[in-house]
Amino acid sequence: MNLKSFSDLCDIYESTELDKVRLIAFYLYSQEDKTEFSLSAITALLDELHLPKPNSSRLKSKLKDSTSFVSTKQSDVFKLHGKEIKQLEKEYPQVASQNEEITCQDTILPSSLTKGTRGYIESLARQINASYQFHIFDGCSVLMRRLLEILIILSYENHSISSEIRNQDDTYVSLDAMLKNAKSSKTLSLSKDTKKTLDTFRELGNFAAHKIYYNARLSDIDQIKIKYRATIEELLYKSGLRT
Repeated sequence: MNLKSFSDLCDIYESTELDKVRLIAFYLYSQEDKTEFSLSAITALLDELHLPKPNSSRLKSKLKDSTSFVSTKQSDVFKLHGKEIKQLEKEYPQVASQNEEITCQDTILPSSLTKGTRGYIESLARQINASYQFHIFDGCSVLMRRLLEILIILSYENHSISSEIRNQDDTYVSLDAMLKNAKSSKTLSLSKDTKKTLDTFRELGNFAAHKIYYNARLSDIDQIKIKYRATIEELLYKSGLRT
């Protein structure tokens, strides 16, 4: 859960200044595993929510006087009292519990690129970004390969030529065979640059998934991530998911 979603859930905009700090402290504790918070951190988050900047001296005095907070050895750093944590966990159980929301930066695929396409495409893009962000490079490589394969299939379907990549039993051919067909397909008409890089993405995903002694590294993905983004964007148009 991101800060904006949390603030909407808790109706933080209608809270008093001290309650705003109480709620944000709980957000930091439950979502970011931070047991302490500084006045500067709180001020920055209030600003992120487009809320008024508090007077630091006045707020510091309020926090010291409040039984909802605990002072630390650092004068500008506080903790949320244990009883407040328990109370807030009861009030907002959906915040304290684990959820399936993927929060990540736009490390490889910008969120704007896949937004409004299909839910599973957006989810895959977020997983690719998150796995790269948290250094899960084998997982990132395999997910990149998976999204590539899905968009190739959707591109064929969008052009009504999916029979070209199906076996006699109506299952899809291997990705290797798909890409060979895609590179020569006049109907699909992929760009020259995309044709050159398709096998690179396939091989990286295959190595990460199947080679026993191979582990993908940051440099492996960094070398191709710009070209990957360009390829995915082209396939989103070819598949009709973007116009």
